[in-house]
Amino acid sequence: MTCHLAPAWRRSAVWALPLLWTFILGLWGLSRQDTLWRDEAATWQVARRPLGEIWHMLGQVDAVHGLYYLLMHGLFECFGPGTTTLRLPSVLATSLAAACVAETAHRLAGPSAGLAAGLAFGLIPAVQFYLQEGRSYALIALGAGISTLLLVTLLEGGRRRRWTAYGVTVLVCALLNWLSLLILPAHLATLAWVRAERGTWTRWAVASAAAVAGASPLILFSRGQSEQISWIPSLSWHMMIGPAVLLLIGGIGAVADRPRPGRLSVAAVGLPLLAVPHIGLIVLSLFRPLFLDRYVLFGLLGLALLIGAALGAAAASVAKRFQRMSSWLLPVAVVAAVSALLPQLQAKRSPASRIDDVLAVAADVKRLKKPGDAVLFIPAARRDTALVSPDAFADLRDVALAESPAVSGTLKGLEAGPGRIRADLLTQRRILLVTDAHEVARPVSGARDEAKMSVLRTFFTAVADRQVLGRRVTVYERRP
Repeated sequence: MTCHLAPAWRRSAVWALPLLWTFILGLWGLSRQDTLWRDEAATWQVARRPLGEIWHMLGQVDAVHGLYYLLMHGLFECFGPGTTTLRLPSVLATSLAAACVAETAHRLAGPSAGLAAGLAFGLIPAVQFYLQEGRSYALIALGAGISTLLLVTLLEGGRRRRWTAYGVTVLVCALLNWLSLLILPAHLATLAWVRAERGTWTRWAVASAAAVAGASPLILFSRGQSEQISWIPSLSWHMMIGPAVLLLIGGIGAVADRPRPGRLSVAAVGLPLLAVPHIGLIVLSLFRPLFLDRYVLFGLLGLALLIGAALGAAAASVAKRFQRMSSWLLPVAVVAAVSALLPQLQAKRSPASRIDDVLAVAADVKRLKKPGDAVLFIPAARRDTALVSPDAFADLRDVALAESPAVSGTLKGLEAGPGRIRADLLTQRRILLVTDAHEVARPVSGARDEAKMSVLRTFFTAVADRQVLGRRVTVYERRP
């Protein structure tokens, strides 16, 4: 019995150790010193709304994140709102994705490559950033890991019913963010590389078409809400540096795997998974600015596979001459990687790793406010501070707000026209302005915000000013 258990334990350790390793990394500094930045604030304030209000909002904005908001609403209802509830799903998803990477590499290149790939995934800096993020990108990476593992299993002769699981997994990822469908051309490239049989091509095409068809209503509907991503900058050459470096590293790993056409290998799976989503997003961004690396975070599964293949090949090469030394190669590589990346690992867990903190400025508002004060937000999106910390803004009149976010079905509410805002401001004696800190603030634009600043500069005097972690609150009093 012991003889049978030992090989089984070793095989399980290939995926279990990366899962545990990544989970521990995820728990380290999870609260980020009790801070919450603007992207996570969107998840927080939407997830706390009743289901009817969430559904109303998705008809106006952010339909592309609807499934994720509904998931987080359920978790907040069960476990209560908090940074642990907000971020732990991403930690669990990334940990399971690391296990999928390890098992995929194990199947393709052996246990050493599998263990190395799984451990490497959790250490990639971009993965570290989204490992503790209250957004959907880690969940999409998990779905990509599952679908890739299923594809490899099917190419090795797995049961045909798994094509259904493959299609469902791709569909769920698309419902979390339809840009995840870029994994399909990556898998198509893998099928072409390994010269898959006609029956395999047919079943893949059916499963993929079903997933695309299932996601099509969301894709078509969310295109009408494209204004919400109008802030994404146009593609520029310096945006290509990151993908180029990733492809260079991945290419080295692919060469180490000694790929051959027609053979299922780590290179045949990992290189397309890394390259195709990045290149696809770049191509799409030529027509409409879309390039954000988080949209193709799942492509880093391919990078981890290729790193694992390179380390596995190195261990095999060393073993030919120095059998005992080969067993130390992976532990030494992990220690070296952690030592080199430790400053980044620590930085990702600090409040300064994000552009702002909506909770810190709320605490300042609570200290500075007085009875009868009004509050202004420039831009209106900075109202997220009040939505996440309503107690801090209790008894403050939101002087520019015409319809609340809940009533208007938006993330930031609807504000009155410039004339109405100007007239209401002139009736106030003391106003708290919540805006971005100087180092991250953009020039004031839009008629409403220009009207706000014009009145403040002309009729009010700043008597107090606090800046903390990317946000700023300034107290204005009416001039005599």
